Amino acid sequence: MPPPTPPAVSDQVIINFPKEHVLLLTLNRPKSLNALTPQMENDLRSVLNWFEDEPSLWVVIVTGAGRAFCAGADLKAWNLNEQSGKSQEPDTILANVNGFASISRRESKKPFIAAVNGSSFGGGTELILNCDLVVASKEAVFGLPEVKRGVIAIQGGIPRLARTAGHQLASEMLLLGKPVSADDARNRFGFVNVVVSPSEVLPTAIALASQIVANSPDSVQSTKRALLLSATHSNNETVAVHVRSAETLANLQGDNIKEGLRAFNEKRNPVWKNPGTRAAKL
Repeated sequence: MPPPTPPAVSDQVIINFPKEHVLLLTLNRPKSLNALTPQMENDLRSVLNWFEDEPSLWVVIVTGAGRAFCAGADLKAWNLNEQSGKSQEPDTILANVNGFASISRRESKKPFIAAVNGSSFGGGTELILNCDLVVASKEAVFGLPEVKRGVIAIQGGIPRLARTAGHQLASEMLLLGKPVSADDARNRFGFVNVVVSPSEVLPTAIALASQIVANSPDSVQSTKRALLLSATHSNNETVAVHVRSAETLANLQGDNIKEGLRAFNEKRNPVWKNPGTRAAKL
């Protein structure tokens, strides 16, 4: 089956389909360590909004070109805006509902995997903190150095890191502006799943995506919704909202639940349909 046709983007974002149902996005400003520009932001927003609505795509991997994953915001451009009186305003920040790179505050029903090929700072680390699985090169470094530049990690990274690492460890990164190694990000701070050699970062991320797409996409999306709800709701509240969510209803009423149970009883691998698929009633 040929891959779907994505929206047109600039050369600052590269789009690939390494496996069926898997989208790969590569941040492509290697000379600038993949620092985000307004053009890249627009490209990512366009592609990810399309991804959300494209039923044949079930997982997205985000990585960087060259030796860095993402250096965060383009501070040179930010400085020009500040010096010209174009300061950031709270309403502007809140209006960008999906956060940095259209990822750091995005509440997607589909899994996001970060393939961290090198250093990540500022907004780059904030977007990683909002991914579901993180594969990091053993040479990767993660930092939230905003306080060293007079700015704030305001795009969702603070609450995500505090929930994952706890107050004191989060303070090491946020209040000291202290970078951490890939091993520390995994073993101490808890936001990296796997640390591998540089050459294995993308293959490992693709392997994880392959494991996800081997599962029912309806079940995966309903489970992802429960994970998101659990960050802001109590256990009983999570269950109450989750069972009535669109993703859970699509699972309970769709074809994939029937296929999964049938395949188990027939001792074969299931053949999944795109999420939300229901047989037409005669």
